[in-house]
Amino acid sequence: MMNLARVHESLARVIPDRECLIYRDRRFTWQQMTDRTRRLADVLRSHGLGCHRERAELQNWESGQDHIALYMYNGNEYLEGMLGAYKARCAPFNVNYRYVEEELLYLFHNSDARVAIYHAAFAPTLAKIRDTLPDLKLLLQVEDDSGNALLEGALDYEEALSQATPAPPPDDLSPDDLYILYTGGTTGAPKGVLWRQEEIFHSALTTSRMQSLEEIQQRVESSEGVRAIPTPPFMHGAAHWAAFNMWHVGGTVIVQSNVQHLDPDDIWSTVEREKANTITIVGDAFARPLIDQLRKKSYDLSSLFLVTSGGAIFTASLKQELLDLLPDIRILDALGSSESGAQGMHFSSRDAGASTGRFDMAAGNIVLSDDLSRRLEPGSPERGWLAREGYVPLGYYKDAEKTGRTFPVVDGVRYSVPGDRATLDPDGTLKLLGRDSVTINSGGEKIFAEEVELALKHHSGVYDCVVCGTPSERWGSQVTAIVQLRPGEQPSEQELKSVANQHITGYKLPKVFVFVERIVRAPSGKADYRWARAVAMDALGQ
Repeated sequence: MMNLARVHESLARVIPDRECLIYRDRRFTWQQMTDRTRRLADVLRSHGLGCHRERAELQNWESGQDHIALYMYNGNEYLEGMLGAYKARCAPFNVNYRYVEEELLYLFHNSDARVAIYHAAFAPTLAKIRDTLPDLKLLLQVEDDSGNALLEGALDYEEALSQATPAPPPDDLSPDDLYILYTGGTTGAPKGVLWRQEEIFHSALTTSRMQSLEEIQQRVESSEGVRAIPTPPFMHGAAHWAAFNMWHVGGTVIVQSNVQHLDPDDIWSTVEREKANTITIVGDAFARPLIDQLRKKSYDLSSLFLVTSGGAIFTASLKQELLDLLPDIRILDALGSSESGAQGMHFSSRDAGASTGRFDMAAGNIVLSDDLSRRLEPGSPERGWLAREGYVPLGYYKDAEKTGRTFPVVDGVRYSVPGDRATLDPDGTLKLLGRDSVTINSGGEKIFAEEVELALKHHSGVYDCVVCGTPSERWGSQVTAIVQLRPGEQPSEQELKSVANQHITGYKLPKVFVFVERIVRAPSGKADYRWARAVAMDALGQ
């Protein structure tokens, strides 16, 4: 029975002196990370925080634990915050550090946060809203380069840890303890996805089928450990999932030095310096600048054998560019979501070639019919819903209605149906069409935004693009492309359409183009469809 705190403690016992986490000039062994996270747990418990109602007493959308807001850039403190909270039987959750005051207020109120662990850079913003958060019981401020003073009543993170006791976690750590991941809110209000730690471990935080701590310990003790750099913000599930996956094989998590924005030179220099074996990125938004940097400067990347991408489209043409530059690597496309965990994967390599949009499904994943009444068989012409059974979340925090809608019971089986549309090829390969919430209904036809984006990105002049629907008298809703061109490129709209038309049928082509200097994305690299629609509507005077 897997509890994330217990797994980490058990591995630390067999590899205490192996490097666990590296950030700038700080290097922490597994034993040191254990000591620090135990101390954080002691700080939380000393303030009366923990678990107050066990899972058996609760509905699927309820929590009996205190919730800890992690309002930070990447760094050792972020992952310590997760582990330390788990060891106190609290439930940490991710805060988007780009949120403005109104968005933060929504998130803190919706989550019922009792504690905030935050970088000093965010102290001024937190100070503006703290008086409206009466349930916020404890503030732990992490010193950074901002120079901001400690907020009144807050505790300095390092000082609090130094005064705490590194006592072992309690015996009542449970596989029922919560893992909480808030969705990005790029198409609507963020929602807190509640997972039992047992389920999230098996669905997203391990690559093995081992079922006991003893098996995992034996495997880790006999391995040398992988060195990994999850480059996106840890507030994005793909990044901390990558970190925990590496830890669960006894690996070392490495954090690049510049954590405030994507710095390609810093990332490649960190791979070179630390002899990293694998990095995690988020689709084209990360891949393009990293590829551009490789053309500007040479690095010794001989240690690197795997680049994993998840959370956004990684186009085949860009994959091929990366493989041409680094022919000895493999590229793994990982498909999944906050509500489903890992659902599929696809490898590209020099020998196998590069492709996008099709995946080998992970165990427990299926495609359900449009009315959710049955499973689709391979080769079915129907467009269905990508779904998962078995290891699925409990529900959305404080939202019974959305819980029932996203996690329906079909013929006695409970599924996760996050909203992705898909078909199955005759050989069982999954073809991902896109998220239903950003589907454009134009002239009675359903058009998936991601499918159009992917087609447009085949044009070499397109640096980035996002597609949304805007009102149309003729079509009801028209496909509108917001496009960022490469410097020096000026393709016509017809040229863009012609290239896209080689990959999608004519009715799916954009009716309108809006050209911008820069596409705005979430820090995770995911498309921000609310921003895209606002820009398009403004450009069209609507």
